[in-house]
Amino acid sequence: MTTRQTLARSTVLGGAILFPVLLPNHAARAADTPTQAATHHPAHARKPAAKTSPPPVKNEEIAVFGHGSTRQMTSITRAMMQQSVPGTSPLKVLSQLPGVVYQSADPFGAYEYSSQIFMRGFSQSQLGFTLDDIPLGDQQFNNYNGLSVTRSIISDNVGGVDVSQGAGAIDVASTSNLGGAIQIHSIDPSHTRGGTVGQTFGSNSAKRTYVRLESGDLNRTGTRFYIAYARTDMNLWKGGGYDYSDQVNAKLVQPLARHSSLKLFFDWSSTQQFDYQDMTTNYLHTVGPKLANYYPDYTAAYRAAQGTYPASFLATNDPFDAAYYAGTANRVDYLGGLTLDENLTDRLNWKTTLYGHADTGYSTWTTPYMPSPNGAPFSQRVQTPQVARGGFQTALSYTIARNTINAGVWYEYGNFNEGRYFTEAPLLGQGTLGNPTNGFPGDKIFAHPWQEAFSSNTFVFHLQDTYRITDTLTVNAGFKSMIVNAGNNVSTQDPSINGGPVAQGRLEASNAFLPQVSANWRFLPHNELFFDVSHNMRAFPEDGYGTNVSATPWTASQSAFQNTKNTLRPETDWVYEGGYRFTSPFISALASLYRINFSNRLQLITSQAGINPITAVQNVGGVTTNGAEASVTIRPLDGLSIYNSFSYAHSTYDQNVTSGGIVQPIRGKLVPNYPQFMYKGNITYSIGRFAVHVDGSYLSSRQLTYTNDLHVPGYFLANFGARYDFGPVGFLKGVTASFNIYNLANKTYVATTNELGNNFVDTGYNYFLMGAPRQFFGTISANF
Repeated sequence: MTTRQTLARSTVLGGAILFPVLLPNHAARAADTPTQAATHHPAHARKPAAKTSPPPVKNEEIAVFGHGSTRQMTSITRAMMQQSVPGTSPLKVLSQLPGVVYQSADPFGAYEYSSQIFMRGFSQSQLGFTLDDIPLGDQQFNNYNGLSVTRSIISDNVGGVDVSQGAGAIDVASTSNLGGAIQIHSIDPSHTRGGTVGQTFGSNSAKRTYVRLESGDLNRTGTRFYIAYARTDMNLWKGGGYDYSDQVNAKLVQPLARHSSLKLFFDWSSTQQFDYQDMTTNYLHTVGPKLANYYPDYTAAYRAAQGTYPASFLATNDPFDAAYYAGTANRVDYLGGLTLDENLTDRLNWKTTLYGHADTGYSTWTTPYMPSPNGAPFSQRVQTPQVARGGFQTALSYTIARNTINAGVWYEYGNFNEGRYFTEAPLLGQGTLGNPTNGFPGDKIFAHPWQEAFSSNTFVFHLQDTYRITDTLTVNAGFKSMIVNAGNNVSTQDPSINGGPVAQGRLEASNAFLPQVSANWRFLPHNELFFDVSHNMRAFPEDGYGTNVSATPWTASQSAFQNTKNTLRPETDWVYEGGYRFTSPFISALASLYRINFSNRLQLITSQAGINPITAVQNVGGVTTNGAEASVTIRPLDGLSIYNSFSYAHSTYDQNVTSGGIVQPIRGKLVPNYPQFMYKGNITYSIGRFAVHVDGSYLSSRQLTYTNDLHVPGYFLANFGARYDFGPVGFLKGVTASFNIYNLANKTYVATTNELGNNFVDTGYNYFLMGAPRQFFGTISANF
């Protein structure tokens, strides 16, 4: 393991095999009509003329792209997710959308450190994420202002996911959505008493159990709730160690007068996980793709720390860095939200969400770069990240004539606290470190290099109007104002261990006017045009000691921080997109063009080995992206659906930059980590109670350096799935069996890149993670 161990490890099971189909017309939330798409209050918007409704569809195995929306919108329904392996991360399902890349070192999306999503070249830390309107932060691995999607909700309880691939709606609660937004919705409890039980088995001794109990309607008003539990236990696909998680969800719905409601959602999750080892091209070509840490072989790790390595490691350029004893994570999270959706009149709606989130835990890494005081050649480094945040959103929507006016505010107060410790390792023959997830080793601490605390205040106001000019032409226009004030206090710093103190102080990212204008014109039946123009800003990410691959100002020295704090500008962009949709019962098609002008792009520049890199945050100026996307789903026969999508993105830097007194020639070079070309496709066939699908995706090569002198090759990955519904069996209301194969051709490929940042040039230390080999999974589930 390398400097990724500076990250607070927290990972959780997502899922495995994709079912790459998109939202059917009749199931699209936030895109059912132009008014609904813009306001996100479909229950309260005045209904358009009947002829604007999307055409009927024959089945759900189809792709439809935001019919009626004024921006490019796509959604994944619950029915689509249920055709994946249970536990599949909602973000991994999105990887079949045009322009979207999802990567993970495991087949499930479980390994959170490696989980990575890009949309149109923007990384997950530059996108917006919400769950039932609760902000989930920027989804960085060491999340300081949110919570990962997989730890926020059990995937079986996801009702759908709405994706805005160009620009997120103005009212999305995010301070990082430069490149779009992903809004996740949980299912409501059933009106009928009962439940669901599911059991999954698979490769690497994978076992997953899921149980949900439904109360049904408890009284005449329709009060109801469910409580759900999921347990996942699986070994790593290479090396020793495992991923384990427990998670509980609960949701209560209380219907109110005038079709209003009060909804309460709760999530608790606990994860323990071992790490995969970072790879380089040198390690890949010498040791091979199955390079792994030594755990549980304490003797081999001890000898390696003393300079005695396995024979295969001797061919590498750095056998000391190739593997370590273990790296682990142990995290516990609580997340809750209460939403009042009140129809004050038939024209006026008031919606308010209160939420809170707490995160605790620790991560470990056995490092040979810090010996123990007792003479052991290594020690265990421990980090203790903690998040405590809470806030509210409130908004009013008023419909008058052909206008729907929506205005609201969002406020959040957050605390992020993290410390680093070193604990003693036993001498060889006097014990081992054992399983590092079994408890915080507080009785063996011999050094406390740093302790840091951030606090932040976020305030966002938005105002927008959706004007339905005619029954076929709708325009949405509005703006938001954003202020994010954040600062840190470093209570402990030991420069002899850290290599130098980091900055302390406060920064404010603010903009009073971030506008957005979009429109939709249905010029013929089934045919429509849309366009969107938006201006967006991202607040400064919070981090002082490089525990994230994040361009944060607080990693600088105090003098550098003071010199730049008044001139440093947050990242901003202008996004322009336009497109054409065709939607009918037999074919659904989309073609779109977009341009992005990215200003003040802050990059984390790294050099030297990953274990002790030299890092700097630098404004690399502007980035220009031009792209095109095309998707089509055809349904030639009843039960048969064929989907294909193509995307192209040319994203380059606008000018050279100077780093360390050296001019780096990056002008015109491709932005790293995102492929220029992508193809996604699948064929789905359903007959009676049986359904089968094969899906595949091709990604072109991805650059690893800013000067493009090193890249990882492209690859094609295919998956298979089959499902049979037995119907009622005895007292059970339904029994279903499914079988899935991930990586059908057993392809060896590079999955995650950029987990440790990108270098300007090929230094030999450009890290990535390998994707999992072929995997098999089978599931039996029953409803009662």
